Amino acid sequence: MSLQRRWYEEVWNQGRESAINQLAVPDVIAHGLTDADGQEIVGTEAFKVMFRAFRAASPDLHVEIEALIQHGDLSAARCIVSATHTGEGLGIVAKGNRLNFTGMSMIRERDGKLVEAWNNFDVATLFQQLQ
Repeated sequence: MSLQRRWYEEVWNQGRESAINQLAVPDVIAHGLTDADGQEIVGTEAFKVMFRAFRAASPDLHVEIEALIQHGDLSAARCIVSATHTGEGLGIVAKGNRLNFTGMSMIRERDGKLVEAWNNFDVATLFQQLQ
């Protein structure tokens, strides 16, 4: 199984926070993802904060990879994200809304671990559905 498939399955679909340290280098860079201060996420510890917020807001979050292309140390995936907003992790009062949005990510790996990721998810649709 590719690293990107493992990442989405183990981290997001199974909600295994411990998989973050297993699958990413400590100083991983997550372009396109920001912390509460609007700063780009750098490092597994900063990623875990964002991960916990999303999992708290939507414990049933599921990512399906529709297409995956791999070339050398790079892979790109087109994803569909689905969830139910039942918790307060995103700072928005939960109304039980169903969330469905798409996105793409490209990762660079080294020695079987995620080193850098470029993320582009449809957050406009996500936040519209949170209303």
